[in-house]
Amino acid sequence: MSQPAGIRDHSFFYEGGNVGVLLIHGLTGTPVEMRYVGRGLHKSGYTVYGVQLPGHCGTEDDLAATGWKDWYRGVELALNALLTRVDKVFIGGLSMGAVMSLYAASQHPDKVSGLLLYGPTIWYDGWSIPWYSILWKPLINTPIGRNYRFMERHPYGIKDERLRKRVVQNMLAGNSADAGLAGMPAFSVRQMWGLVDEVKCRLPSIRTPALVMHSLEDDVCSVKNARYIQKRIGGAVELRLLNDCYHMITVDRQRDVVLADSIGFLQAQAVLGPCAAAGPTMATA
Repeated sequence: MSQPAGIRDHSFFYEGGNVGVLLIHGLTGTPVEMRYVGRGLHKSGYTVYGVQLPGHCGTEDDLAATGWKDWYRGVELALNALLTRVDKVFIGGLSMGAVMSLYAASQHPDKVSGLLLYGPTIWYDGWSIPWYSILWKPLINTPIGRNYRFMERHPYGIKDERLRKRVVQNMLAGNSADAGLAGMPAFSVRQMWGLVDEVKCRLPSIRTPALVMHSLEDDVCSVKNARYIQKRIGGAVELRLLNDCYHMITVDRQRDVVLADSIGFLQAQAVLGPCAAAGPTMATA
């Protein structure tokens, strides 16, 4: 799906070897979230495509004009485009992008060789989420709820104070291409929940090897989200828990660890080959 008129495409593409990595940003986010990891993977020899999801990097109205199936259509187009340039593709994503990566693997097990799941979000249950969030689902379809905007909250997923200050300034200035949106339309939240419901049903059938990385201090979604995937996904899974960052692990204080572990996982899959999908479940902290 093409972007609505007026939205520039901020996707990035780094030409490398014959193994590709497709990176997917989060809901209301931007490809900038994935650029540090993308550049690092490229330096290690991978061809990297950081896709911009339809409706993103524009206004809240632009986002609300699209749903999760539109977002996924953008992922599928990017996956097929990348496969024309490389022999093998891995998919990685942050937050909702991680959930979208799982959905892509369930749709195309023959095309996706492995998964990099960064802060996967099944529930918004992190320590910065207000207690009354339990009321969101029953209220979101009411007349008031349908017009509600979920606003980003301190600390905005970022522990590094200097980085957080820069991101918040861009966000509040309306620079959604660099910092994402400050508000999330209720319609988009409902779409996210629809995607999550689909993926939860499909997890046992997903045999694709996966690396799950999650912060123990995640302010948006607790480590319960990562453990849920670890217990239910049908293939081999490695869990890495981080201790000095918040939700945005691809840009925050431990982004170097995220990059290093991602490279290690990709290199291990190249050695293990497709048999890794039937291997044991592993977890490390």
